[in-house]
Amino acid sequence: MAGGKERELRRRIDSVQNTKKITRAMELIAATRVVKAQQRAREARPYAEQITTVIENLAAGGAEIDHPLLRKAEKVTRVGVIVISSDRGLAGPYNSSVIRAAERQVQNARSEGAEYSLIVIGKKARDYFAFRNYKVESFTEGISDNPTYEDARKIAETVAKLFTDNHIDRVELVYTEFLSIGSQKVATRRFLPLESTETIATEGGGDSKNTDSFEFEPSPEAVLESLLPRYVEARLFGALLESAASEHANRQRAMKSATDNAEELIVKLDREMNRARQDAITTEIMEIIGGAEALGDDDQPEDLVPAGAEN
Repeated sequence: MAGGKERELRRRIDSVQNTKKITRAMELIAATRVVKAQQRAREARPYAEQITTVIENLAAGGAEIDHPLLRKAEKVTRVGVIVISSDRGLAGPYNSSVIRAAERQVQNARSEGAEYSLIVIGKKARDYFAFRNYKVESFTEGISDNPTYEDARKIAETVAKLFTDNHIDRVELVYTEFLSIGSQKVATRRFLPLESTETIATEGGGDSKNTDSFEFEPSPEAVLESLLPRYVEARLFGALLESAASEHANRQRAMKSATDNAEELIVKLDREMNRARQDAITTEIMEIIGGAEALGDDDQPEDLVPAGAEN
């Protein structure tokens, strides 16, 4: 019985050790990818910042346009929610946190008496909402851990068309903001409509003097109008890159925790196996002693029978 328990424990230890090797490898892979994702996010930031600066400068210089992306609905009847999740699991609370935040936006829209449209990026969010019978307007997969600008452009184009066609009146973007390797948080941002040129001019950091020395063809208004869609794309691309970095950081922490737990379990099982081995040895010694005593009793001479006892 003790020997059978020892074999069972040895099999469990081997299984946990194999799992530990897998989680350790996944931890190292995630650590490598999070560094690359961080670098991509940093490299993309100057582009978005420069577009923002040019738009603010043009607005401060008096350029005014009536662009469909600036349209504010008098009454919001449908809210679009862009949610960025991952295609794969094993990333700790990364997916559950952003999905809960997106679901809150849907509930907020319903409480306002509006309908909703879900623009989902990542299989995990799609599976969650589909299982609960939410309507998914648009779904994109295969880009969550390594998005490209072309991916962002296509999604932004889809969302912009839904907005400009009056299918949705407001768009909220829900993603995971990357702060550092050890800190990420879910962020909800107004995606569309964009702020009006008057608001950008008064509240933005633009300076009309920065555009005085330039000549714009065909006009500052035309340049501003062409930049607004690029601005939308850049914002979405930035959110995709930050989400990718957050996904890898969460996966690295989750796999490190799994590796540490596997090590603790191996130590615990080793101790339990040693106790089982000791119990088995003790049982064998007791059986040997018991057998030796029984043999010793058999070797003792029988007591002599007193004379006349047979009579």
